[in-house]
Amino acid sequence: MAKLAVQMTDSTMARFPALAEDWNYQWGLVLKGVEQVWRATGEQKYFAYIQANLDRFVQPDGTIRGYRLEEYNVDRLNTGKALFPLYEKTGDAKYKRALDLLHSQLATHPRTPSNGLWHKQIYPNQMWLDGIYMADAFSAQYVATFQQDPKTFDDIAHQIILIEQKTRDEKTGLLYHAWDESKQQKWADPVTGRSPHFWGRAMGWYGMAIADVLDYMPHEHAQRNTLIAILQRTLDAVLRVQDQKTGVWYQVLDQGARTGNYLESSASCMFVYALAKASRKNYLPAQYAQAARRAYEGVLAQFVTTKADGTVNLHFTCQSAGLGGSPYRDASYEYYVSEPIITNNHHGVGAFILAASEIEKL
Repeated sequence: MAKLAVQMTDSTMARFPALAEDWNYQWGLVLKGVEQVWRATGEQKYFAYIQANLDRFVQPDGTIRGYRLEEYNVDRLNTGKALFPLYEKTGDAKYKRALDLLHSQLATHPRTPSNGLWHKQIYPNQMWLDGIYMADAFSAQYVATFQQDPKTFDDIAHQIILIEQKTRDEKTGLLYHAWDESKQQKWADPVTGRSPHFWGRAMGWYGMAIADVLDYMPHEHAQRNTLIAILQRTLDAVLRVQDQKTGVWYQVLDQGARTGNYLESSASCMFVYALAKASRKNYLPAQYAQAARRAYEGVLAQFVTTKADGTVNLHFTCQSAGLGGSPYRDASYEYYVSEPIITNNHHGVGAFILAASEIEKL
């Protein structure tokens, strides 16, 4: 286990004995990283941290404090991934009931005319790249773990393929952040329904999602090679816009050093994870591992500081970015570069622990 993965996890546990006060996806990403550290070290304190954080929300009957299925919000599914190791190790039925509850959302979740999952009930007919990580990577693990209907993988593949078809820019190969099939949103292109910019973390979520889905998708599945091809061309596009000087990536991927743009840590860590894992698992060739190592060195140089006491900090993470809502997020360049930039933000820290863990496994 990479020393820095352990150090960042220990630093995070000290900073945040309780990761969150509400049920949301950000701290689920952190716990996904902590799970990797637990599995690599075998140290009980990491498992205990995952359990303590989830036990603040999961009730004995499997209901989850703050979770409401009728919101139909794919973000709410992500933290469910941290329930798998708890059920695996303890056998406590409340964790299985909570997993069943979360997965049941997908059976009635609203869909676009092309059968894409809405990002949220309040965002009708919209798919965001982020949602593939939140919903489909969770669903793949659930179906594989509990030997549910393998046809679910047909739908998971459909979501991944559909959003790439609808958001991919033919010229650069980059993916726009979101797509509105109804073309009603102010941010949506009136012809294509696409949002106007390539946001780093959105593509990071998407790359990580495919790498994770492939862990669970049956090798004989008809679309498995299609997903591998999508992952490869997505990462190839990402590598073409990598900052050559630093080895990391900008907040708005294709805009370089345009006024206001900045090198952003969470997306850079997500790309490291996707590149390293895809190579390690032989989804992609060995040169992607070399690209991951180079990018990881850039992450350490650009974003990571270590104090004398061993505490590790991650800087330059976009706090949050989305589309629509109130106040209205218009998906403009100016919007993406105006969101607050945070140190030790959960998006960045979780992605960093995952990235560091994958680099060490190489």
